[in-house]
Amino acid sequence: MSARILVVDDLAPNVHLLKIKLQAEYYDVLTARSGYEALEVAETERLDLVLMDAMMPGMDGFEACKRLKNNPATWHVPVIMVTVLEETKDRIRGLEAGADDFVTKPIDDFNMMARVRSLLRLKMVTDQLLSHTGHTVSNSRGLLESLEKKSGRILLVEDHALHAEKIAKPLREKHQIIIEKDPIKAIRLAKSGIDTIIVSLVSESFDGLRVCASLKFNEESRDVPILVVGDPEDETRFIRAYDIGINDTVMRPVEIQELKARVATLLRRKFYADSLRENFNENLEMVVADPLTALGNRRFFDRTVEPLFEELETQGTPFSLMVFDIDHFKRVNDILGHDMGDQILKEVAARLVTNMRAVDVVARYGGEEFMIAMPDTKVEEALIAADRVRALIAGTPIFVGGEALQVTTSVGVAQVEKGESLRDVFKRADDALYKAKESGRNKALSAKFPKAA
Repeated sequence: MSARILVVDDLAPNVHLLKIKLQAEYYDVLTARSGYEALEVAETERLDLVLMDAMMPGMDGFEACKRLKNNPATWHVPVIMVTVLEETKDRIRGLEAGADDFVTKPIDDFNMMARVRSLLRLKMVTDQLLSHTGHTVSNSRGLLESLEKKSGRILLVEDHALHAEKIAKPLREKHQIIIEKDPIKAIRLAKSGIDTIIVSLVSESFDGLRVCASLKFNEESRDVPILVVGDPEDETRFIRAYDIGINDTVMRPVEIQELKARVATLLRRKFYADSLRENFNENLEMVVADPLTALGNRRFFDRTVEPLFEELETQGTPFSLMVFDIDHFKRVNDILGHDMGDQILKEVAARLVTNMRAVDVVARYGGEEFMIAMPDTKVEEALIAADRVRALIAGTPIFVGGEALQVTTSVGVAQVEKGESLRDVFKRADDALYKAKESGRNKALSAKFPKAA
């Protein structure tokens, strides 16, 4: 599905012209002829971007933008203000209303498309993060507002001392500013905890566009928002900068309030994306990790051993599985309680991890059952390892609540054969485990190969 852009202008020729230009770039275009109509469309349609004329009768673009940004369902949609106004106070008014960028009439097609693409990329990333973390647009608003209070680390890449100080001074009131005139050092600094980068396009000693390209090429810095500073007449370089992937621009002479507003917007985006990414990582860890033992869970194990099956089929590399089960665990839970049982599970998990190889995959497969995969290991070697770990667990008491408990495990071991699925080999290992329990427990037994069965 194409990105959906709402064009808002009270003049039909302007709407028609913008619609044609955007449709030529394969965007899905909706239109509105007033601020009121724009709000109605936003209530019923999914939008990815709004191009809003600033000066309209009735409700002007500033008020319409403010209402969009105050609506829990639409506050995240980027807004580009289209205006003939070039006064700094009007740009600041738009930014305070929540506008993300400006395009000045008469519209330069390349400049407009560069800004549209930049904001659509940002919207796409935000939507992806929202979908992965389970956040909704509405319940993320409070998070964003709380992040507005955070201070950031801002890297300023500028070789002119007076220009650098003019930009840095007002920003120091809230943020940590690092000034660097050497582009190589700046690129290195950008990889370590920088929240926003300001790059001069009018430097005499380095090419600002090349610095921006390097920052976006490097994996460690490509997600850090970039604000470039340049001369108004150098529009071609600004367009190139947007194509490279920068996020915003400020024209010289730099107006302090506009600079603060644009930096604040970039920092909010950065903090918001970081927070969502952290939540995504936490949720992912919860999906694949057992919360009690911190081992991988069944899903983690199943995914992790898939490449081992592929290597066996394509290269003939052997590997073996072992299933550990705590003996009489139900009785432990019934007599001592589940809290004691949990402590035993955690201790057994720790002993399994610390006594297996780093390449081995250890997971809690369910209940009191643990699964281990041993890459590049035949069944004879796996059985020796299983018996060694079994003996270590049995030979050292587990202290729970001041009591020394003797805990034993039974183990079933099986080597994976070509053509077998995980379910097939698990059944064979589980059968060996059952035989170990039947024959007295605290034993490790190996399964027969399927051909010999």
